Amino acid sequence: MTSAAQWADEGDDALAAFPANLSGVQIGYARVSTKGQNLDRQIAALTDCGCAKIFADKKSGKNAEREELWKALEYARPGDTIVVPSLDRLGRSIQDLIAIVGGLRKRGIDFRSLHEALDTTTPGGRLVFHVFAALAEFIRELIVQGTHEGLAAARARGERLGRPPAMNDEQVRHARAMLADPDASITSIAKLLGVSRMTIYKYVPELSAGRASLVSTGSRKEIAP
Repeated sequence: MTSAAQWADEGDDALAAFPANLSGVQIGYARVSTKGQNLDRQIAALTDCGCAKIFADKKSGKNAEREELWKALEYARPGDTIVVPSLDRLGRSIQDLIAIVGGLRKRGIDFRSLHEALDTTTPGGRLVFHVFAALAEFIRELIVQGTHEGLAAARARGERLGRPPAMNDEQVRHARAMLADPDASITSIAKLLGVSRMTIYKYVPELSAGRASLVSTGSRKEIAP
């Protein structure tokens, strides 16, 4: 499966300027979210701006398997320009967008978005993408920092972190009480409590020694001072 991350390697400045190759062609990419939507308006806009070849997907932007997008990226050669009607047609997120455009730039391929009038052949277009990349990294760092601070504050309050237990103390007590009845099956008790048989065994470990052992243990607990 191809992903946006495969188009951007670490290290180089992916948005640095390079000499324009005027012999390159414009390659269009259009996308709608569902098969019932119409691509005609997007394709017309790409045709009018001079795209020599157009690829189109009818899939949600959240779908990583955008086959026609990956075909367009693989078809492009140094000096070519990938053109989209708008930025949201290309990327699922700002990180996705930066990864794809950065990967194209490293291959000597430019990018244009018609609606936003962004063009990486111009200094202004490259500056916009530098700002996008910086904002994406800034937001990511804020999220990580906020998560760490939230976890630290929760630990300081003595809160339990991680997934909640499958059974609470009250459910365990109910399970033990019902298991004392030999006519009640473990399966029926598990269904009643909304858990699996394995969960019953996990939270009532003495059950593994047999139900008679469970009843005996329960009786000793009841008469203990």
